[in-house]
Amino acid sequence: MDIVTLIPQFGGLIWTLLAFVVALSVIVAVHEYGHYIVGRWSGIDADVFSLGFGPVLFSRVDRRGTKWQFALLPFGGYVKFKGDDNASGGKDEAAMAGLSEAERRRTMNGAPLWARAATVAAGPVFNFIMSILIFSGIFLARGVVSEPLTVGELRPLPSVQELEPGDVIAQIEGRAPPAFDDGVSFDSFLLNLPEQPVLDYTVQRNGAEQVVEGPYVYPPLASQIIPLSAADDAGMRAGDVIQSIDGDPIFAFDQLKQKVESSEGAPLALEVWRDGEVLNLTLEPRRTDEPQPDNSFRAVYRIGIAAGMFFEPATETPGVFEALGGAVSQTGRIIEGSISGLWHMVTGAISTCNLSGPIGIAETSGAMASQGTSNFIWFIAVLSTAVGLLNLFPVPVLDGGHLCFFAYEAVSGRPPSDRALKVLMSIGLTLVLGLMVFALSNDIFCP
Repeated sequence: MDIVTLIPQFGGLIWTLLAFVVALSVIVAVHEYGHYIVGRWSGIDADVFSLGFGPVLFSRVDRRGTKWQFALLPFGGYVKFKGDDNASGGKDEAAMAGLSEAERRRTMNGAPLWARAATVAAGPVFNFIMSILIFSGIFLARGVVSEPLTVGELRPLPSVQELEPGDVIAQIEGRAPPAFDDGVSFDSFLLNLPEQPVLDYTVQRNGAEQVVEGPYVYPPLASQIIPLSAADDAGMRAGDVIQSIDGDPIFAFDQLKQKVESSEGAPLALEVWRDGEVLNLTLEPRRTDEPQPDNSFRAVYRIGIAAGMFFEPATETPGVFEALGGAVSQTGRIIEGSISGLWHMVTGAISTCNLSGPIGIAETSGAMASQGTSNFIWFIAVLSTAVGLLNLFPVPVLDGGHLCFFAYEAVSGRPPSDRALKVLMSIGLTLVLGLMVFALSNDIFCP
């Protein structure tokens, strides 16, 4: 094999690893800082704050005696509090024995129950807060669709296009569109439009009303390519317009969707328009377990492209509280969808191949980074929410497991015995490692 042909693949691997390390490092840093700062506010001292594991590359000790360090293996991190046996927690009996009552108060194991619980819960909470702040920032930067619906930027299309930026859309085929943010009504409005490639748009332009022709509102346009999808593997790009499937011309995204769903996974020959050129691509739709409004899942075939209107709607900057509200809702939807997906995998309702491991996450990191900074930052926010949620699961060694121990202590008036803790922590570690191996096998063997 010519070594030159390996260079792009090697470069892609480096880019994927770099994106994964950056995403994971940011999320871990925020998570562990949550533990650290709330512990400090609660009167608990930290001996070590580490990003990464293994040999230490750089470190410094601050005036509080905490050692801040970067380690060689950038795949996680930890905070070791005073009195802990190791980075995973546990009591260092020898160190605790020689401490005074005041010194014991400044350890994790000697602190009051409320301080320990707040310190442990702070990691996942900080992950959620980071997600909300990122989503809020993106909503503020992108803006919300202006009302009434106004043409912002026109997307290049190989079809009739008489609309102009700044046109206010009063009617489409003689009917006034509902508010864009009323998703149900707007979708219903689109479904009732005539199924034809050219529509009449009544617009307000320069203070006058006129009728112009334009394409179907949602043409078969790829506004975004889903990472690791069939479209991504086939080399499709955002902005591509599918003109025909297996020789049949199409003009609406719903036509594309119907063709893909009815394919049952058989290869499809696409004629794709890109920047004035026509490309011929072949791809195989993939079976996907897709969430439904009632939180159930339905198996469908998808190629991995997101729909988009033939124009970018004009936007306006939302208020801070509106952006925060949208960010909280977005974070809630991710949590709800993750829990629903895991439950349906456990019950066998959907395939366990929906669970990605480190390889899948790394590949997605690289793909999202390749699609632009905004998409990559959005992905970090999504992953941060997932990490926060995962850490709240009631499994020993995870934050949720420790919170369960604290709940037991609050009810019984005493903590679990050291022997019980060691057994439970061993079981928890086995479960976590087993899940990691299972997810890794999904990355390798699942289609």
